[in-house]
This record gives sequence, C-alpha cells and structure tokens, in this order.
Amino acid sequence: MENEIRNNPGGAPRMGAGGRTDPRGDSRGDARGGGRSDPRGGDQRGGRFGRRLPRVCPFCKNKVEHIDYKEAELLRRYLTERGKIKPRRKIGTCAHHQRRLTLALKRARHIALLPFTVTGRD
Repeated sequence: MENEIRNNPGGAPRMGAGGRTDPRGDSRGDARGGGRSDPRGGDQRGGRFGRRLPRVCPFCKNKVEHIDYKEAELLRRYLTERGKIKPRRKIGTCAHHQRRLTLALKRARHIALLPFTVTGRD
C-alpha cells in the first residue's frame, strides 16, 4: 500500500487497462455502446441526434409547378454562402424538384442574376 502511494503522488486516479480512465467513475460497457435501451422499455432508435422527422419538399408542399429562374431571391436560399448549390439532404427537396431547381439556378447564373462564386475572402 505504501508503495502505491509513493508511486502515485497527489492521489490521482490510477490508470486502468490500456492506460485509459473513465471520468464518470463507473463502467459503461464497451465504447460502441452496445447495451443501450430505452428506460421506458423497447428499443431506442434515435441514434446520436435523436429521432428526426422526415423532411418535406418545400416545392411539393406549396404545390409549385414551375421554378422560375428570374426569382433570384427565392433561388438564393438554395445556395451556400460560397455560391454552391445546397444538396438535397440539407434542404429536403425531392429528386424531381432538385433537378428543376438546379436548372433554374444555372440559368440564373448564366444571365448574371446569381453569382457563380463569391469572392473577397477576409
């Protein structure tokens, strides 16, 4: 015992197997989190960020039949701050409207309603 104190000044927590310590002080299983379950019973299917509601296409929701390339302010919402077209998974458009949106954005860029890229980095 005295030998342990001499080798561990300050009473710092001793390292476990592999040189790692658990800051919570309890055993939580392996690092993959295999034994998780919902306390109310059943299986937890939320994942890391919880359960997400399915995104609905904004064009389908508003029953838009034609995406006009001349509406620059509407189209600007679907561009990143660098001028790139946002992907479907970020904005929630369906495949049909994403193709129409991409075509409208490219037409608006071609007649200089929207920029191809944004310059002037700080």
